[in-house]
Amino acid sequence: MNFTVNMIKEMEKNTKSKTLLVIDDEENMRHMLSSILSKADYSVDTAANGKEGLKMLERREYDFILCDVKMPEMDGMEFLKAAKGKIGDTTVIMMSAYGTIDTAIQAMKLGAYDYISKPFKGDEVKLTLKKAEEREALKKENIRLKEQIRKLDEGNSFGKMVGQSKPMKAVFQMAEKVAQYDTTVLIVGESGTGKELIARGIHYHGERSKLPLVPINCGGIPENLLESELFGYKKGAFTGADRDKKGLFEEANHGTIFLDEIGELPQVLQVKLLRVLQENEIRPIGDSKTKNIDARVITATSKNLEEEVHQGRFREDLFYRLNVLTINLPPLRERMEDLPLLGHHFIQRFNKKFNKHVAGVDPAVISIFQKHQWPGNVRELENLIERAIVLTDETILKPDHFPPEIGALSDKGDLEQLFKGHSLKEAQKVIEEKLIIKALRETGGNRTHAARLLEISHPSLLSKIKAYGITL
Repeated sequence: MNFTVNMIKEMEKNTKSKTLLVIDDEENMRHMLSSILSKADYSVDTAANGKEGLKMLERREYDFILCDVKMPEMDGMEFLKAAKGKIGDTTVIMMSAYGTIDTAIQAMKLGAYDYISKPFKGDEVKLTLKKAEEREALKKENIRLKEQIRKLDEGNSFGKMVGQSKPMKAVFQMAEKVAQYDTTVLIVGESGTGKELIARGIHYHGERSKLPLVPINCGGIPENLLESELFGYKKGAFTGADRDKKGLFEEANHGTIFLDEIGELPQVLQVKLLRVLQENEIRPIGDSKTKNIDARVITATSKNLEEEVHQGRFREDLFYRLNVLTINLPPLRERMEDLPLLGHHFIQRFNKKFNKHVAGVDPAVISIFQKHQWPGNVRELENLIERAIVLTDETILKPDHFPPEIGALSDKGDLEQLFKGHSLKEAQKVIEEKLIIKALRETGGNRTHAARLLEISHPSLLSKIKAYGITL
């Protein structure tokens, strides 16, 4: 699909149900513009001055605002200044019968897109709005093209996540597609695999990117407080409720709410969450009325929700409601080819944070990393790199910059993970390799001393190092 076709599609989409606010102190002008523009398929609201206009902005987002310059109580210029943080991407067009070039320039500096002089014909207003729509379509297409170029240049990232392995590229492709559709997403993966980073990436790659992303860890808040955090409460609902409080769903209205560790959600709240997903409405504690909510829901869990359903700890109907689109994040031990890229990424980050100049890691470090099981996944790797950079004064990270247990045989290690099959000969090889690595680390790579620790000859040690491909 080429640039022109994309732009036309964007323009066609943009002409449907565009919202517009007319701010003018003259009732006849408000009526005239409302009548003309409603017939042109705009959804039109009106306000008699800048103060009323600000109140309207608190209730609704608009694609366009037509605002008079001269008005009582709050004029157009004052409105522009006061509304600066609320307008966002709204296109503002100023109107005035007393216009000068200076007024137009001042309005542009305050964020207005265009300026039209009164009196004007209805076709003139529609043409100005059409030009603004074309500009927005071009701007969006430009942003899309730049994003496509960025993806082609990078190719190995999504949001703040990096990876070049096959499993991660599949995750990135899935997340890119999911981000374009306003549907519920379930992210599954072990602790430390980057579930929140994927959630953030989906939000910021989607149409709600300029609206709030509200995260909450369902396992990190006491059960008796979680309901009020999610849904809010009315003043007097319980002891200590001395004011109305918005819940996180309301804070995320028109944006995205990220419910991390959804498997920890108590069953009583599972029922209420199901209602939110089905009805798009919430009821604050102590309120007799419901509130409509438009929030995209992204959830994540390190638990097996199907097993939780089987055990009766998680509602089956809620599981199927959440499991519309699922992204499975692989553990680090299943994407070991990403280790060099991740290591470089974290070194760059912590160099900048701590004003260090670490250039990279010794190949022996990568060898050690590849033998480690990474129970803490990418978060564990990140913490190890940060620790090493803080402690080192060298430009290359070496094995002795990392804890000795990394990559070594754990006393509590699972034998089934270490040994395949039932061969004693193969088990002996695994143990030999682990002990040789441990001895080399403890002696700082001195093979003569390592041979003494292992109680074998120096030539025998060299032979085994070669046979096992040990690069330490």
